[in-house]
Amino acid sequence: MESGKKLIRFLEEGKFKYEIGVKKLIYNPGLQWAELFDWEVVKGARRLQLFSSLSSHIRKYFKNPRLIQLLEFPALFLGAKPQHTPALYSLMNYADMSLGTWYPKGGMYQVVKGMERLAREQGVKFLFDCEVTKINLNGKRAKSVEVKGVNIPSDFIVASADYNHVDQTLIPSSHRKYNAAYWDKRLMAPSALLFFVGLNKKLNGLMHHTLFFDQDFDKHASAIYDQPKWPTAPQFYISCPSKTDSSVAPEGCENLLILIPVAPGLEDADEIRETYFRTVVKRLEYILGEEIARHIIYKRSYAHSDFISDYNAFKGNAYGLANTLLQTANLKPSMVNGKIDNLVYAGQLTVPGPGVPPSLISGQVAAQVILNKEKKGF
Repeated sequence: MESGKKLIRFLEEGKFKYEIGVKKLIYNPGLQWAELFDWEVVKGARRLQLFSSLSSHIRKYFKNPRLIQLLEFPALFLGAKPQHTPALYSLMNYADMSLGTWYPKGGMYQVVKGMERLAREQGVKFLFDCEVTKINLNGKRAKSVEVKGVNIPSDFIVASADYNHVDQTLIPSSHRKYNAAYWDKRLMAPSALLFFVGLNKKLNGLMHHTLFFDQDFDKHASAIYDQPKWPTAPQFYISCPSKTDSSVAPEGCENLLILIPVAPGLEDADEIRETYFRTVVKRLEYILGEEIARHIIYKRSYAHSDFISDYNAFKGNAYGLANTLLQTANLKPSMVNGKIDNLVYAGQLTVPGPGVPPSLISGQVAAQVILNKEKKGF
């Protein structure tokens, strides 16, 4: 009962941070420090807890190790251990627990299809399977993008691909925003080892979202951040959308996504992936008390090399830059390239940060930057 009251107070603190972040910070382009000098932000700076850790903040409210582990788990995806993550990010606990987790019927790709439909209604034209191989310049302006040997002219370019890839590969070295040394010093959030699994049976004991904490949390976190390597005691998360959405699996079957957060930049050979898959399946069978391996009718793995080949993801990362104090807001890679007037960056490696909602917001902010540039005659 006492823990319940403390959780309410803890989430109220998270709500304050969340509302300040959404209303006052997340839509800033991060181009001027004056953006941060909003009276409500300044007045609430102490409550934002930028200089205390998430770990210590959680322990002010809770002593039960299971509750602590549950509240610290989101930090694994932020790019630092809870001991080194600003307490500001308890706003994630508020978003998860108070605002809820939303699921689009038919799966996340329905969001993509909805955005495409809306864009086409607004006159947007799409070119699929067309990798941009070069951005062509004329002085300080980008005049076109090169796709399959064809140059497509453009008044403005929004580069929402991996920032490092655009900056270091698609434009000449003379016009790059950052050098290779800058990127090498960036602290990255984790990558992920994913398994997409189809079963010809239903499973008891799983919900749509299930977190597994049967191994040492600190040991796993250390394998991501302190001494990057494949974890010996991995925590994992399972999404089982077929629990709430019958359209994603045949009748009597289950659709699973298994996610293990891991350090970026690791070698992900097939034998490594297979070892972890067998480990997770055995643990699932033990925890749920039923056979799983012989009921697998579909399996696909996805990890670092896939993130690189499909998305040119820097170091095979899955979650962008680590959300450390020195890589927050205006200290993230800039949305604008001062050497190319009509090139604007968007996506998870610039403001406001990684994740589906922030990356979408990044596109909105980039559009506003372009509108402001047009007003100034760029």
